[in-house]
Amino acid sequence: MSITATVQNDTIRLPKGTHFPDGTQVIIEPLKPIAGSKVHALGQQLARFAGIADDLPSDLARNLDHYLHEQLP
Repeated sequence: MSITATVQNDTIRLPKGTHFPDGTQVIIEPLKPIAGSKVHALGQQLARFAGIADDLPSDLARNLDHYLHEQLP
């Protein structure tokens, strides 16, 4: 089950009628990047590297261990 809640004054406000028993653990994840977020900034910095490796084997994902541990001459 997932719900959309709102943060007000550092408190998470559940929608009316939503109830979780005391002690229920939840995962909280923002739906949009937060301004000044380091995670968002890191993604932007790393985006410039996307697609630059164009000479990799076509089966790299399937045989990653082979390529990582292959004995080089």
